[in-house]
Amino acid sequence: MVHSESDPPLLDHYGTLFSGHSTQCDEPQSPVTMEECQLPLIDLRALTSDDETVRQACAAAICKASSEWGFFQVVNHGISPQLVEKMRSEQVKLFQAPFETKARSGLLNNSYRWGSPRATCPDQFSWSEAFHVPLTKVSDEACYGEFTSLREVMTCFAAAMSELSRLLARILTENLGHGKQAPIDNICDETTCFLRLNHYPACPISPEITGLVPHTDSDFLTILCQDQVGGLQLMKGSEWVTVKPNKDALIVNIGDLFQAWSNDVYKSVEHKVVTNATKERYSIAYFLCPYYDSSIESFVKPSIYRRFTFREYRDQVQEDVRKTGYKVGLPRFLLNGSEENTRLYTRSIMAKS
Repeated sequence: MVHSESDPPLLDHYGTLFSGHSTQCDEPQSPVTMEECQLPLIDLRALTSDDETVRQACAAAICKASSEWGFFQVVNHGISPQLVEKMRSEQVKLFQAPFETKARSGLLNNSYRWGSPRATCPDQFSWSEAFHVPLTKVSDEACYGEFTSLREVMTCFAAAMSELSRLLARILTENLGHGKQAPIDNICDETTCFLRLNHYPACPISPEITGLVPHTDSDFLTILCQDQVGGLQLMKGSEWVTVKPNKDALIVNIGDLFQAWSNDVYKSVEHKVVTNATKERYSIAYFLCPYYDSSIESFVKPSIYRRFTFREYRDQVQEDVRKTGYKVGLPRFLLNGSEENTRLYTRSIMAKS
């Protein structure tokens, strides 16, 4: 397979993982048919209504979607189409830079990653490249090198995503009855939040290769800004469903920490990105995370999960991935029957390989 100067050498470097797959599409491939879903769509303009019942109905819709789906879309979210378009344009320019420039010049806090270094089989491999940038570095001029025009746009975009994430988190928190006793603002700041710029090159090997492996997010919540190519899928019930892109909407999903904090009221749902044989895909994700030593504990008793810190959770996730190739996540922290549940869960995800 011939790749451009800008694309990472995914097949060249990880080719042995794909020995059982065709390296090119000589015949048109029949796409795997997935049910296409329309996520709950919520107009955030209602939150500024003079009518209290309208504001309450909007907040209730956010909480209902977080409980029933773990995913929802928002429009009139306060981030202008012009800013989104500028950010997308700068993102494309960044990823079109030569691979060697991205990999070796220390761009964006030296946060460039590609492929899956620990993968031992195709099911553990992500056909993608990304910059995973701490918010503390977004405004740092030294991080941008020749990409000087990216700094101003990315700083504005990150600030807007941060503001939106905190608004949604406060609504979800108040719904749990916390009120002002445990505001998200007290345990989340830019030192642990991230902006991730994703690029999924076209993948003519096999539709079974994922752009991003199935996973849940290890944060409170994630906000995704994606293009119109599509490819995001989530687990609904026991089936994968494809999320239909909406050019005017941002996608919000609940992370593991909010599921634990809410005592399973809100759901952190498994999701993945499938590749496209002919089209590349771009997206930007904002991750709302707490301080590393923040205590994660349900205010509802009896609690389903034991108390843990964000640092402890991240360390456990990384250890599981290192040992098994898969994230286990919250089942590791269950209080009742945790050993048996964790064993069964680990067996189920390893069976996918």
